[in-house]
Amino acid sequence: MPRIQSSTDLRNKYNEISSFCRESREPVFITKNGQDDLVIMSMETFEILNGKLDLYRLLDEGRTAAKTGRKRPYEDVFSDVEREIADGYL
Repeated sequence: MPRIQSSTDLRNKYNEISSFCRESREPVFITKNGQDDLVIMSMETFEILNGKLDLYRLLDEGRTAAKTGRKRPYEDVFSDVEREIADGYL
């Protein structure tokens, strides 16, 4: 169940909300005047979510490329990745 706090709680209980976000890795939904306003989360949770979004974007890009015929043999792809790792790019 999501944790919902008011903007007043955010101001008055910042340390408690911050600790909750870091320890639980869950976001806290902040309301202002009873209306949804913000979502607060730890930096670690944000980075994980952002990484997932990047992955989904790349997967969609690959799926679109495959549908439009822009394909390459997997041997070429792995060769390029291995070269980038060896060169320190990945």
